[in-house]
Amino acid sequence: MTWLLEPPFHSHIRRSEYHFSAPLPRFRCSALPPDPETESLVLSPDGPKERRRIVRLAWEKLVRWSRSLRSTAKTDVLERTNKIVVLGGGSFGTAMAAHVATRKSQLEVNMLVRDHQVCQSINEEHYNCKYFPQHKLPKNVIATTDAKAALLGADFCFHAVPVQFSSSFLEEIADYVDPGLPFISLSKGLELNTLRTMSQIIPKALKNPRQPYVVLSGPSFALELMNELPTAMVVASKDKKMANSVQQLMASKNLRINTSSDVTGVEIAGALKNVLAIAAGIVEGLNLGNNSMAALVSQGCSEIRWLATKMGAKSTTLTGLSVTGDVMLTCFVSLSRNRTVGVRLGSGEKLDEILSSMNQVAEGVATAGAVIALAQKYKVKMPVLTAVARIIDNELTPTKAVFELMNLPQWYGEWKVIRGDDAEHAMWDEFSGAFLCHFFPQELREANAKEFVNLKKEKISVKEVSTPSSRVSTRANKVPLATSSAPVPKGTTFGTDTS
Repeated sequence: MTWLLEPPFHSHIRRSEYHFSAPLPRFRCSALPPDPETESLVLSPDGPKERRRIVRLAWEKLVRWSRSLRSTAKTDVLERTNKIVVLGGGSFGTAMAAHVATRKSQLEVNMLVRDHQVCQSINEEHYNCKYFPQHKLPKNVIATTDAKAALLGADFCFHAVPVQFSSSFLEEIADYVDPGLPFISLSKGLELNTLRTMSQIIPKALKNPRQPYVVLSGPSFALELMNELPTAMVVASKDKKMANSVQQLMASKNLRINTSSDVTGVEIAGALKNVLAIAAGIVEGLNLGNNSMAALVSQGCSEIRWLATKMGAKSTTLTGLSVTGDVMLTCFVSLSRNRTVGVRLGSGEKLDEILSSMNQVAEGVATAGAVIALAQKYKVKMPVLTAVARIIDNELTPTKAVFELMNLPQWYGEWKVIRGDDAEHAMWDEFSGAFLCHFFPQELREANAKEFVNLKKEKISVKEVSTPSSRVSTRANKVPLATSSAPVPKGTTFGTDTS
């Protein structure tokens, strides 16, 4: 038995990853011995019953695969872990302490807090009276104000102190921290004066550049973790074994944990999404509608991508839980503290009044200024996030910010194709993600895509003047060129990439 195969040959190849100027040949291959069960999955469905049978078989196969992997999953990390310390008694630190404590009843979970009333409430009544007065904590969660006692003999440390206070806090307890104690950061943001992330703050404050470090991020509200609702997060570490260990420690029937090696991408995304959430809240507070919300969040995601890739983040990180997932949660759900700040700003309240009425920290407020300084350092234009920083600094009203953003030029950012002293221009529209051509040299207009690649390699150097999100060579290879020698009108769009 034989079949004719046509491109794409593998279903996991995305359409944007292959570009053919002409149809590729079809190939004839011999079939392997048929599998009676799976062979039926590729037959054309004949009516509703057949389609339901195909779906049922696919689901059963997925379940069998899942059970097989679970049966071989390692649990040794949890078994040999005896003590965990959580630095900070806020909502997310409390939620993490409760979650880990339920994983193993013999596990000692110490929460290092500063508020004596919260400490007493946790130890005597098993409630965090300040943040979760209606959620009872496991009995193996113990609160203390003694840093030495909390850290003594700990196997893992969850850091849940707000970013702006982390450096001074860690310096105070540095003498009690074991050099090999893994730190799992739950804090999202950038240090205002230094532009440092937590992966830079923690080793510096502890005076130990080799302190094991893992960052935990993703779409997760503390309240829903406490209610044991299904959640998915990601842990990132340059040490793959350490990331896997934290995954084993935390993963449960209610919490999925993915692993990553892209610490930079996860941290930068976690910081920038808080600022974007404020912008989304402002749109809501101004009652600008769903179209505006979608446009703003899309633009904000592009700005996050531009800066993150400039700093070395991986593209796969930027489409995963730590970016797409977290942005969706913080920008569209009312439980978000940063979004709440934005809503109240858009409604006309003053920032000082908003912050004084909140019992939790909205990291995006402090992070906004640091984000813009970081963007300037890496020469990235970020209009939406810059507008948020200006509003927070009380130098721009929300209404005026919307007006200015809507009146920005339809494109900005410039690509120069340089040959000797001659320069021709193609504009990159950072809002739509498309090349907008002013004009190309005659030889480029007449070249097809393959010839353009050769031309670029042999005769023309392509220089990036101000960056969109990726290298010009990647973009240029994917942009089809005009094959006619007729002049290319200004504003003509060649290809799009709105990812």
